[in-house]
Amino acid sequence: MSLSIHRRNFLKTSGQLLIGFNLFPLIQCNPKEDPNPKLLYDGIPERPHAGRDIIDSWIRLDASGHVTVLTGKQELGQGIRTALLQIAAEELEVPFEICHIINGDTGQTANEGYTAGSNSVEGSGTAIRQAAANAKRVLIREASKKWNISEDQIKVKSGNLTGPQNQKISYWDLLEGRFIEEKVNDQAPFKDPKTHQIVGKSIPRADIENLVRGNAHFVHDLRLPGMLHARVLHPPVYGSMLRKLNTNEILKIDGVKKVIIDGSFVAIVARREYQAVKAWQKAKELAEWEKSEISVDPSALFEHMEQTSQNPVEVESKGNSSDVLSRSSKKISAIYQKPYHIHGSMGTGCAVAKWENGNLTVWSPTQGVYPLQNTLADLLNLEKESIRCIGMPGSGCYGHNSADDVSAEASLIAKQIPDIPVRLQWMREDEHQWEPYGTAMQVKLEAAVDEKGNIIAWNSHIWSDAHSTRPNGRAGHYISARHLENPFEFEKSGFSGGSYRNAPPLYDIPHVQILLSNYDGPLRTSALRSLGAYGNIFALECFMDELTQLANQDPFDFRINNLKDQRAIAVLEKLKTETNWNEKSLNEKSTFGIAFAKYKNSASYFAVLAEIEPASDSKKFRLKKLTGVIESGQCINPDGLKNQTEGGMIQSASWTILEQVKFDSEGIQSKDWSSYPILRANSIPEIEVHIINRPEEKPLGAGEAAQGPVAAAIVNALSSALGRRVRKLPLKEYFEA
Repeated sequence: MSLSIHRRNFLKTSGQLLIGFNLFPLIQCNPKEDPNPKLLYDGIPERPHAGRDIIDSWIRLDASGHVTVLTGKQELGQGIRTALLQIAAEELEVPFEICHIINGDTGQTANEGYTAGSNSVEGSGTAIRQAAANAKRVLIREASKKWNISEDQIKVKSGNLTGPQNQKISYWDLLEGRFIEEKVNDQAPFKDPKTHQIVGKSIPRADIENLVRGNAHFVHDLRLPGMLHARVLHPPVYGSMLRKLNTNEILKIDGVKKVIIDGSFVAIVARREYQAVKAWQKAKELAEWEKSEISVDPSALFEHMEQTSQNPVEVESKGNSSDVLSRSSKKISAIYQKPYHIHGSMGTGCAVAKWENGNLTVWSPTQGVYPLQNTLADLLNLEKESIRCIGMPGSGCYGHNSADDVSAEASLIAKQIPDIPVRLQWMREDEHQWEPYGTAMQVKLEAAVDEKGNIIAWNSHIWSDAHSTRPNGRAGHYISARHLENPFEFEKSGFSGGSYRNAPPLYDIPHVQILLSNYDGPLRTSALRSLGAYGNIFALECFMDELTQLANQDPFDFRINNLKDQRAIAVLEKLKTETNWNEKSLNEKSTFGIAFAKYKNSASYFAVLAEIEPASDSKKFRLKKLTGVIESGQCINPDGLKNQTEGGMIQSASWTILEQVKFDSEGIQSKDWSSYPILRANSIPEIEVHIINRPEEKPLGAGEAAQGPVAAAIVNALSSALGRRVRKLPLKEYFEA
């Protein structure tokens, strides 16, 4: 069968139930678009745009007895492939083992933007649940017609439909090779959570065995026939320009096929990877640069932040907090600071690209295949229909690391070497020096309490650089696009709400004002796990402990007394119970700190207790244990939810205790794991996570819930141990490395 056959024609010839569902309002779809598909190349058809009622994604029951779910979300190691399949299998009432998923491929799946913001299960999961429920409803309708009985007389179990007179037929026998296509509506009922058999069960992730065994899994492992290997020589510091490079010496190295120079963009292509690395090292020795300098003194970063930021913008206000604060006798203020952070991906960025007949295929670890496609079209002056982006597992990032940059660079190289796949991998110093960082932040807080310990007014002033400069159609957001002979301009295009994420307190406070001063800092910044929530919750929950002391109350009681959200209170009360808080003695060797947040004030609830103790033979401390309680509404996969939470807790502990991007006038000095240390396995504390499952509620995003609370809990424990407040990160001087 020709691979160039139209998708819909193929489905009609193979016997399918196809359920289409839209994930976003279709405001961007043009109803006058040509309904005929624009073929990519060699038979990979782009899904046709059939006006405003486009079928944007689907769930498929095929003739071979499988269920396939297609989603635009990427698997980043967070386990969404398993969770989304659990949702589909539960609602369809089919065995989990026969379900498969395709995600992140512009040739096959829906455009769901970026996999970000802890929205995958909450967003895609809801859409897939609706699609599966509609699919089951259609199959029940078809069976009722076949048996001439009412739909309410039909039962479903394990992919089989049964009737009152011992009728029985499987979904696939019922289809009988027919093609049925329907659109989703909200009329199909969901299963009662009390009857769930798959959702709520800890089903292991299928990819874990590959990871443990070291089997080929990542884009780094991809090997295509005739593939060449590449390395890119990046400038030594932001703004530097290439003045001279003797390519003859590089081309003498065995295996080197080509040296590409376009402005200050330098790439070396070789037959083998080690040959490319040797050539890169030689190019690094030979290259002569006109170097720029970073003008901001890192020791005066926060002073520079205050002096050069834009005028503050009021992002939230209720009541009259300034007036109440001016009249209050029981008030405090404090300033909290966090540094720049690296994503710290264990593996460096990698992508594979092939340019063939004017079309481009890119195998990429991007968090958004469609935004990548749009931006590559801008970079290469191509119609996006000529570009296919296939998402593959890459280095874990939870944010905007090098994945998009390396994909763009691989595409630039592949264009110079048509018909041959090219694999590009960054060096470690490339990853550390050139990825977009999580920005430094400063937060000033002021609040007042009344005689009963109720918080009556709260002011927050945030200074922050951008938390998202993802490309999304603008080639100037690729770092190497700015280095070309004809460079693309980088436009920051304003500052997102990520800067003040979780700055508004969830606590019941009648007078609140949140101000944001946008900062254009010296380092490249973009999305890092939880965006501004890490810095804002760190400040907010540390400040809550300071207010606790002002009110002379227990830290649990003070938080609970200032909350109205019963689910928030339940999380804190469970943490208090699970940690035997009332039994802890001030004479214990350990010191404790707590913190709480509802991520984005709309996603998962998380509370944590940190336990620290004096380190042996040292005046420093050791993080002994973290105990967390998470509530994410309906829990799809308890083991997956625990894994996500545990990973977030460990990463946050590492950020809080150790991590800080070092730089000076000559550039980034954090170039490797020695100059940018992270928490090692022998320093990881004991982790304990408890889940509050609410199957009657919708699932909530959980991937970033732990980041801010863990930081605050550790600092609160440390401050208690020291007998004075600590307000600046990291805490390296206080903890044993």
